[in-house]
Amino acid sequence: MLDKTIVSAELAQVTEHWTPRVIGQVNDQYVKVATLPGEFVWHAHENEDELF
Repeated sequence: MLDKTIVSAELAQVTEHWTPRVIGQVNDQYVKVATLPGEFVWHAHENEDELF
C-alpha cells in the first residue's frame, strides 16, 4: 500500500520562497512543493514535464 501525503501539511513545512521540498515520487520523477513570492508567470519546458 502507498503512504498518503497531505500536501497542505507538507507545504506548511516550507519556510522560504524558492526552496522546493520533495513530498513523493511517481515512477522516476519527484513530486515537490514550494512557495513563490508574487504572481507566478506560466511558462513551458519543451523537453520536460512540470506540474503545478
